[in-house]
Amino acid sequence: MKLPKINLLVKILIAIALGILAGQFFPVWLGRIFATFNAIFSQFLGFLIPLIILGFVAPAIADIGHKAGRMLVATAALAYAATTASGLMSFWVGDTFFPRLITPSPLGEIGEAHDLSPFFTVEMPPLMTVMTALVLAFTLGICLAYMTGNTMKNLLSEFKEIVAKTISGVIIPLLPLYIFGIFLNMTVSGQVATVLAAFAKIILVIFAMHIFLLVFQYAIAGLVAKRNPFKLLYTMLPAYFTALGTQSSAATIPVTLRQAIKMGVSEDVAGFVIPLCATIHMSGSAMKIVACAVALMIMESHPYDPGMFIGFICMLGISIIAAPGVPGGAIMASLGLLASMLGFTEADQALMIALYIAMDSFGTACNVTGDGFIAIIIDKCFPTAKTITEDNSL
Repeated sequence: MKLPKINLLVKILIAIALGILAGQFFPVWLGRIFATFNAIFSQFLGFLIPLIILGFVAPAIADIGHKAGRMLVATAALAYAATTASGLMSFWVGDTFFPRLITPSPLGEIGEAHDLSPFFTVEMPPLMTVMTALVLAFTLGICLAYMTGNTMKNLLSEFKEIVAKTISGVIIPLLPLYIFGIFLNMTVSGQVATVLAAFAKIILVIFAMHIFLLVFQYAIAGLVAKRNPFKLLYTMLPAYFTALGTQSSAATIPVTLRQAIKMGVSEDVAGFVIPLCATIHMSGSAMKIVACAVALMIMESHPYDPGMFIGFICMLGISIIAAPGVPGGAIMASLGLLASMLGFTEADQALMIALYIAMDSFGTACNVTGDGFIAIIIDKCFPTAKTITEDNSL
């Protein structure tokens, strides 16, 4: 008799609860075993981050460039603008309100002597830096977009498959154990109460932000289409709730497509824009990542400024394209930027993963519902669009 599958969010929540509980009574030697696993796992994750960026970004740019056309360029530009605008709004909200909600309590200063140290670790230096991976991905993607041969494109596509299978087959299954070890160590060092209190406040604020973002997006769509924005948003609710359940933009495409057509978007435009935006439009994901990053920097008392985050948000909108096809792909693809541009430690990155996955379904729902807003605007910009050929769809 097969046991029912438990989704990743439930596993993460169980891991957090067990980590807090185990931290109350585990002997030090047993805790250090989990600390050793975490040290090795984080080294492997660091090794994988540049490969994730290269594997996701290069094929996506090559594919978009290969199908270049006015409608595609407009859709990609609007999706990127929506993603970066969402990140900038998230930074402003976090910078304005989080200092009043979060008490600075650096993880490295609380109970430092009680931290669980690993018995040993295995050094796994990455093959390249994060910025090198991004530059290489851009170079390969743009050049391949204008080449006629398919050998290198097929190689990059297969490389993406390898990276995706490594994430879904190794990283994601071991992630709950990694989170367990993080919260076990935080409990032993006396940090867990502060972190959980910050978690609750952050999640509530982000939930309110994503509702505001959807209303704002459809207010713009309503102005462009000269229609009631709340009726448009109401029409997209089936896609929103489907995404809450599936936690996948790709799995929600049939429902999103149907609802976009019900809003009055032409079938040709909807059939082109919705599948494409499921890959490149990441407003909800960017909002979560930026808000969580600001919150953790405040909690850690790390200095930051708008210029730092503007650069991070602009790069984030590029690094997470094509990531929705992999569970947790967006946060995995952003870890390198968090470390290189914001100075996040391994513990900070682990907390970012836990925070992101705790809100994964809401971010996906925000992404998917926002795809309808983009479809409406593109439909108005290209009212005489003819049938999109199979070569122009993703």
